[in-house]
Amino acid sequence: MHDYPHQEISQGYIAITDEGVEVRLRNKTGKFTQAVKSGGGLKRLEVEIELSRTQFERLWPLTEGKRVQKVRYEIDYKGWTIELDVYEGRLNGLTVAEVEFDNDEQSRAFEPPDWLGKEITNDERYKNRNLAVYGLPEI
Repeated sequence: MHDYPHQEISQGYIAITDEGVEVRLRNKTGKFTQAVKSGGGLKRLEVEIELSRTQFERLWPLTEGKRVQKVRYEIDYKGWTIELDVYEGRLNGLTVAEVEFDNDEQSRAFEPPDWLGKEITNDERYKNRNLAVYGLPEI
């Protein structure tokens, strides 16, 4: 796996609402960001700002108990990038793939490789915010 470009990601949530709004902190191999996401399904609004290391470190304790650790691999596949997240820590053993599209037409036209598992886009249990709070979903 390490032959593919990859980044270590530490991700935690400051706030998660029942309406689908979340405030997320992320350390992606030394790049620190805060994001606010809203909406659900295939289309979500996301606003992300860069933070300094100091800002990130001051906010990080607010994410206690709502964190995920993963390594994200970027795999080129027929002109698309498959982001393969391999989780660590209490989510060890979970692997999730994601492909981002510009529109619904691209999404429908995408033919996944045989090794890609079942579709979980609409399975709320696999959203990072829920993995961070509740851990591995029961199968």
